[in-house]
Amino acid sequence: MGKQLRVTTRNARFQEWEALLGNRKKRNQVGGFLVQGVRPIDLALEHGWAFRDVLFDADRRLSEWARNVLEESGGDAYAVSRELMAELGEKDADAPELLAVVALPDVSLKRVEAGPDFLGVVFDRPGSPGNLGSLIRSADALGADLVVTAGHGADLFDPRTVRASTGSLFSTSVAHADRPGDVVEWIAGQNAPVRMVGTDEHGERDLADEDLTGPTLLVIGREADGMSRAWQETVDTTVRIPIGGAASSLNAAAAGSIALYEAARQRR
Repeated sequence: MGKQLRVTTRNARFQEWEALLGNRKKRNQVGGFLVQGVRPIDLALEHGWAFRDVLFDADRRLSEWARNVLEESGGDAYAVSRELMAELGEKDADAPELLAVVALPDVSLKRVEAGPDFLGVVFDRPGSPGNLGSLIRSADALGADLVVTAGHGADLFDPRTVRASTGSLFSTSVAHADRPGDVVEWIAGQNAPVRMVGTDEHGERDLADEDLTGPTLLVIGREADGMSRAWQETVDTTVRIPIGGAASSLNAAAAGSIALYEAARQRR
């Protein structure tokens, strides 16, 4: 544990933490993001993410879990008043025992290598942090090696994304690409022949009829309008997920989860 300080007013340090809740630019400037919840904090610690600050409720006796996190994290410890902890925890009545500010990781594609069994997923311009977090959770559960956000959209490190992932963000490799060409360039530098398979309601064949056993990068379109034209022109092929009922389409996270499940099923 690093140094220990006390925060009981809305001072500059508190305002910085508060800005991390909803200000992507501030997260990038500070180089960190706020983590809420026992499981996400545990997984961040377990997977070796760098802790900058650990905030604890100054008005309660800490549990053994909280004391262990404070000891093992290596971050600076802050005793924060219960009222301020409740604000940062985004809970009206119940203040969290512990919060953490974790350092932003490198999200460049160049650090990732695709092997012969590679499975990844690109989320094109994700509109919802909840959907992005849910897709990361599915990717973790179904054995994907990488989740890539593409273009302008929801932030990987928005607290809502982290919560929706239930901590899987910390056990799943994530990256960001500004445009499809960045992904094409990354694939060209890999030893494995990665195929890009896009999901589209007018896809060339049903998902189950596509061979997903080789190195594969699934591409999931934005919730409202599917893959952008740039992605449609970039992927090697497109697949459709047959649906019925009155639904006109699937939620993006649901579509991505189904595609990941089918890839995992074929590989078994």
